[in-house]
Amino acid sequence: MKLAMRRGPFLLILFVAAAATVVAVFVAIFHDGLSARAVPSRLEATLAKQARHLSIPLDARRTKNPLAATPQNLKEGRLHFADHCSVCHGNDGGGQTMFGIGLYPKPPDLRTAETQRLSDGEIFWIIENGVRFTGMPAFSGHGNAEEDSWRLVQFIRHLPHLTPEEMAEMERYNPKGVEERNEEQEEDEFLNGGGQTKAQPTPNARTKKP
Repeated sequence: MKLAMRRGPFLLILFVAAAATVVAVFVAIFHDGLSARAVPSRLEATLAKQARHLSIPLDARRTKNPLAATPQNLKEGRLHFADHCSVCHGNDGGGQTMFGIGLYPKPPDLRTAETQRLSDGEIFWIIENGVRFTGMPAFSGHGNAEEDSWRLVQFIRHLPHLTPEEMAEMERYNPKGVEERNEEQEEDEFLNGGGQTKAQPTPNARTKKP
């Protein structure tokens, strides 16, 4: 009986703490009515980072990039990023795009120390497997996906040192909408002689002067 009385306050405190934690997590996750425009709370961000870290197998975190850091591999990674990743992450990796700012959680700034501190294996695993409950999809199982992913790892390492010339090249490989493609087609037709002014119709007999 005495032992039960001693444990009673401790168990009550433990229950209250657990209930408070559940409420805090619930509020952190379901704040702002599940709007994607909201910003994750510090608690939610911390829990998500820990969950992501624990989800990556130890051997995957220790994996080294098997591809040589050649200019060609870096270029292929850069252009692949422009074509596949820039819609959300932006060419500069900052994530300030129409889709990026509309996601919950927002894409991380890939140039920051928080991303750059990740091992090559961790970045590769995230690219290949995606991140659940975010806008980050899994890219494994598509053609030469593993080699493409390792090249992306090399390019992400290079992002803090991206040059204006590289940015300009990437813009030519960004996905284009219907309007942009139509404009390009009209420009090509004009340059190839298809956009010349149409010949004016010959006036009919009633409009000719006598």
